[in-house]
Amino acid sequence: MAKINKDYTKLQSSYLFSTIAKKVNAYSAANPEADIIRLGIGDVTRPLTPTIIGALHSAVDEMADASTFRGYAPDLGYDFLRSAIADNDYKARGCDIDADEIFVSDGAKSDSGNIQEIFGRDNKIAVCDPVYPVYVDTNVMAGRSGSFDAATGKWSDIIYMPCTKETNFLPELPDKVPDLIYLCFPNNPSGATITKAALQEWVDYANKNGSIIIYDAAYEAYISEADIPHSIYECEGARTCAIELRSFSKNAGFTGVRLGFTVIPKDIVVEDVALHSLWARRHGTKYNGAPYIIQRAGEAVYSEAGKKEIRGLVDYYMNNASYIYNNLKAAGYEVSGGVNAPYIWLKTPDGMTSWDYFDYLLTEKNVVGTPGSGFGPSGEGYFRLTAFGDANKTIEAVNRICK
Repeated sequence: MAKINKDYTKLQSSYLFSTIAKKVNAYSAANPEADIIRLGIGDVTRPLTPTIIGALHSAVDEMADASTFRGYAPDLGYDFLRSAIADNDYKARGCDIDADEIFVSDGAKSDSGNIQEIFGRDNKIAVCDPVYPVYVDTNVMAGRSGSFDAATGKWSDIIYMPCTKETNFLPELPDKVPDLIYLCFPNNPSGATITKAALQEWVDYANKNGSIIIYDAAYEAYISEADIPHSIYECEGARTCAIELRSFSKNAGFTGVRLGFTVIPKDIVVEDVALHSLWARRHGTKYNGAPYIIQRAGEAVYSEAGKKEIRGLVDYYMNNASYIYNNLKAAGYEVSGGVNAPYIWLKTPDGMTSWDYFDYLLTEKNVVGTPGSGFGPSGEGYFRLTAFGDANKTIEAVNRICK
């Protein structure tokens, strides 16, 4: 008789954004005349840029010619893309990362969920609170979470690092030493950033205690301030303790195209085993590689024209972020984020719960955001708005909220 993985049955309801979609769809069906503006899910709205479209068309033409046709992609990624990533994202910033330490995938969400597979079930994980739900949920699925306490909203075997107003929405080094530490900067959901000196403390802590940092840098393109590191490998010693996840979704608009990568330096060794070789084995066994045409589009991101166009996309969304932040603050809301990140983190008014505020905005203002409690217990009483919407609709949404 077949048996299920009972750890899946521990998961609480559905995935956060699936729950939001169901609530919005139900309201929309009941109120078809409602003009709903969505600033909830972090999905981009601007089209792919001309240089990227040109690369896609060119690659498609290659696939129509027998002499340039390509079948299975190299499971770890084409050399032309891995080299472009290494040169532009790392060597240009003084980071010692080689092309063969880069693993191309279909996105950071997949990698952030899959990376835990190369670690033993008895590893203790630490997460920021609030946090991107995938980090927690995939470890629940893997059997590392223990039991769920509905009263606290926490799992018994997970170390929570509260990121509150009192800590400037940054985690503090945990007293109980974890084996795996999930960090995301610029942060999703709060938009908080970490200085290089502060990140160095985490690297030193991990090396001292034999911990591994899983560092999600999906939003690094939005960094504008000088002292904010774009990569954890800007810190000394990170090559022996840090895995970095990156995405083409938020900077280049690849949410519907799908492309990302993970960096695992060859220097990271756990129990005399190089994590680089473990991930290569997992990647090669379970993944057939990102499509050739998509990887050519990714390569175009690093061309001079591509870089200029991507900067334009980022500026567009950050203009939205600035409008949301400044107008909500002027209206009396307590807000943070929105400077080095496309997310604005606001305190719900009048003591409303996160979901109550969600329902209020949906039904009274026809605006969709994300309840902070969906990211963890420390997110209760907060709400996330994204800057990825159309500029005119963003202005309209903010005006509705402020009114």
